[in-house]
Amino acid sequence: MARFTKDGKVRSETLPSTLQRSGEKAQDTFAATLDAAEEQYGDGERARRTAYASLKHGFEKVGDHWEPKEERGPSDERAAGDRTDAGRTAGGVDANASKKHLYDLARKLDVPGRSTMSKAELVDALQKANDRETRKAREG
Repeated sequence: MARFTKDGKVRSETLPSTLQRSGEKAQDTFAATLDAAEEQYGDGERARRTAYASLKHGFEKVGDHWEPKEERGPSDERAAGDRTDAGRTAGGVDANASKKHLYDLARKLDVPGRSTMSKAELVDALQKANDRETRKAREG
């Protein structure tokens, strides 16, 4: 199935569920990058990783969807390195954001114990909260 309609819109059913619940710009970014990556690498995991890496430069995962980041740039150690870098991924959480921003997201997602967490602990807790929200959205 084609990822885009004749008028250039992304067919949401061709996107991962978290992107189906996200804004048009996030959907367009992922779909356009995935198309280009599939041309270069073929259909598969490498193309999808490339599309997610591109998405994470401009968007962060908040709960069950993606929202624009305050500042474009790599979101975690792996996104900052090259494709062979074994750095740690934060699963869509913008680990390079300020601790205040991470705390505000944790408050929005009602993460318990957030006021005493370090920045690294907030990133981990946000990953878990995002996974939980995504599971709930897929079930319901």
